[in-house]
Formats: sequence, C-alpha cells, structure tokens
Amino acid sequence: MTIIPCILSGGSGSRLWPMSRSMRPKQFLPMFDGESLFQKTLKRFASDHFASPLVICNADHRFLVGEQMAGAGRSGGSIVLEPIGRNTAAPAALAALLAFEQDDDALVLLAPSDHLVARPDLFVRAVEAAEPAARAGNIVTFGISPSEPNTGYGYIRLKPEEGDVRPVEAFVEKPDRQRAETFLADGNYVWNAGIFLFSARAMIEEFERQAPEVLSGTRAALAGARRDLDFLRLDAEAFAAVPDISIDYAIMEHCERIMCVPVDPGWNDLGSWSAVWETLEKGEEGNSALGEAMFLKARDNLVISDEALVSVIGLEKVMVIATKDAVLVANQDNAQDVKTIVDRLKVDGRREIREHRRAWRPWGSREEIASGERFQVQEIEIKPGASLTEQSHVNRAEHWVVVSGTLEIMIEGERHLITENQSAYAPVGARHRLANPGRVATRVIEIQSGAYIGDDDIVRYADEGSEPSGT
Repeated sequence: MTIIPCILSGGSGSRLWPMSRSMRPKQFLPMFDGESLFQKTLKRFASDHFASPLVICNADHRFLVGEQMAGAGRSGGSIVLEPIGRNTAAPAALAALLAFEQDDDALVLLAPSDHLVARPDLFVRAVEAAEPAARAGNIVTFGISPSEPNTGYGYIRLKPEEGDVRPVEAFVEKPDRQRAETFLADGNYVWNAGIFLFSARAMIEEFERQAPEVLSGTRAALAGARRDLDFLRLDAEAFAAVPDISIDYAIMEHCERIMCVPVDPGWNDLGSWSAVWETLEKGEEGNSALGEAMFLKARDNLVISDEALVSVIGLEKVMVIATKDAVLVANQDNAQDVKTIVDRLKVDGRREIREHRRAWRPWGSREEIASGERFQVQEIEIKPGASLTEQSHVNRAEHWVVVSGTLEIMIEGERHLITENQSAYAPVGARHRLANPGRVATRVIEIQSGAYIGDDDIVRYADEGSEPSGT
C-alpha cells in the first residue's frame, strides 16, 4: 500500500497580510516560481510512492483548491470541506478514519500546505526512512535540524541515540532566546514542523485512548457528511462540537510510541515577511523584490508589489508590500507585529482582511475598477463553459462591454450573443444571466448604475449556474 498524503489547507496566513487574505491565504498565492505553496506541496507527493492526495480545507476555499489541484496535475484527489476551523487534531482524526475506510493497513502522511521545502528530494528520502517505523505502529514526526536559535518554533527533544529514526523524549514549547541557544548547543533538539507519518489504525487507537471526544465528534461529522460536486461536506453541527485542539496537545505530548526523523530539506514555514525575504534571491545590497522595484542607497529590503512600481531610497531592513487596496510598510524586526494590525482591522470589520479587490468565484473572478455615488465599474472574467446565476436588481441597471471572448446574455428569456467590442444592457428589474459558451475566458467590463449600488440588491433565481457577480 502506498502512502496517502493528507494536506492540511486551513488557516488565514494573517502574518503575510496584505497579500494573504482570509479568502485567499498564503498557501494559494503564486509567489514562488509562478506556483503556490499548496501546489508545491502537491507536487512534493506526486511520485509513485504516494497515493492520490486527501486535502482538508476551509469550505470557502473549495474552488481555489480544486483549480490549483488541476493546475498541479493532481485533480484526482479527495477534498474534504471543514465548515469551521478546528485546529489540527480534528483533521488528523479525519485523515485516519478516511484512510482506514480505504485500507485498514494504510499509512497517512499529514502535512501542512503552507510550508516551503527547497529540497523536496531530501524530504521524500526522510519519509522513506520513516516508513518501517510507521508500519510497526509508531507515529513518526519530522524534525527540522535547527540552523539558528529560533524562538518562533516549537522544539522536539530527542533521546541521545544514533540512527535515522530516533525516539522522542519530549515536545517543547517555543523558548526564549537563552533557552533556544541552549537547545542549539545541545544537539538533541530539532524544530517541530508539524508533519507526521502514521498508520491509520495506530492513530485511531491513540485518539481512542487520549482524545475520544475528538474521534467521536469527527466520526459524527463524517456520518452526516454529504457529497457536493467533487467535495465532501462535513456535517456542520457535529463538526462544530469537536474540541478545538492541536494534534500536539491532543496526542503527541502523551503518546509513548513517537519517533522522529531529523532532516534538513531547506524547510521554512514562511511565518512572516522577513522569512519570505530570507528565501528570495537577493541583489548585491541584499534587496529582494517580487514585482517592479527600484532601490537607491538601500540595503536588505523586501518589496512585493501587485502592479505599482515601488522605489526605496536610503532605508535598511524595510518591508514594503503593496496591493491594489492596501500597503504595508514595516521594519523587518517587527515582522511578527503584522498580525496585530490584522486583529485591529478585524475589529473594525474591514474588507481588506477578507478578500482582494479581485475576488475569485466558481465561475471566474471579478475586480472592482471604480465606484462612486450611483455607479460601480468592475471587470468580470468568466471561465469557458461557466455561467453566473440568473438574477435581477431592484435599484440598478447593468451595462456590459466585451473586451475579449464571447458572452452569452439572457435578458427576460431572450438570448443575446455578443463578442469583442460589442455591448448589452439590462434595465432595472430585468432578469438576466451571463455565460461563456466559448473555449477561452471571456473578459467583460460591467457598469452598474442606479439609486443604490450594493451587493444585497440582488434577487437570485435558482438554477445550475454558479454565483451572482455581486457576491
């Protein structure tokens, strides 16, 4: 039996705001050679040694996950939707239960989707070294050989024994600087990467012994689950009752059959913008950029920009992250404080922590271009064969100009087919639906005008389309 990789894709990546938002967190950002961390994780487990992946993700990210799996050539996997975040113990129990249904001798590799591994071949070799211990009933974790006394990671203390697979003595919380330096000098401590290899049977037994309420709750959520297209939706009420606890607290800190494989595969959890700067290629003065940037009398700076040219003059260790609707400027020493800003924005109910001006939908995407009193202009891109839900508006009319591709518009039951540089119009109250009947994406400029321009001014008519453009 091959190993079933279970990829955990929850979390909001708040420390990488404003690029990372709750509707498009860091694991889905195409920041690394045009690929996302999620796609790189999928490809890490694309060999014959691994079965098709099992992905556990937030329900809001379901279409992102599906599209990125297809883009990485791994569309044959299973996708389980969490209605609410429940830390890592519940997904571990879910993975064990689903794998056991598939094969009662199955091995599961539980791995986060938002970590960067520069040398995936070394990591795969570590998995191969861990496999015999996992088949013998041990839970095997992968400890990253520390390169510095980092205070941002939890540590694992290993028993002072030789071998590729070593017994674990204890899991240790994030230390202060002095303790971290002691750990580094000791030589028997590794960083806790939160990656585990185990037999489904052994993990279920551990949950029965140590966290039975987690196991019973996830079983109930699976029993009430329903299929939705290519997704498995867990029962929301049952899953909400599952304890919100990490796999470390629930199982690992109390388990007597934990082993560890120390490995140094160029791992980075990218928990801050300063960590991203460390991974990127740098110029002679230590500056890194994704997007257009100019540096003058500047050293060790990071610039990431969606579109705007960013110039940095006379500064050191500064991070500038520029998106279309938010800009972050910070010293690298304060990289961890970005989360504090995000927390403040949450209190204020700001949209900038939830989604970008470009919002991705099952049918494609939309991006706000301009808005004002009585009008809004946005670009809509509709995927080939996709359509929006039929809808009407009480207070506004809508105009469309096709930029590229072919647009099919149903207005009050009448079908219109328009192409590049042609336009159409739906008056206030008219039922209408947009669709792309072609084989290439359709790009449209939509102009909304009327007494009230708001997403709640939509009357939806149920059909087999997707979601309205206003959501």
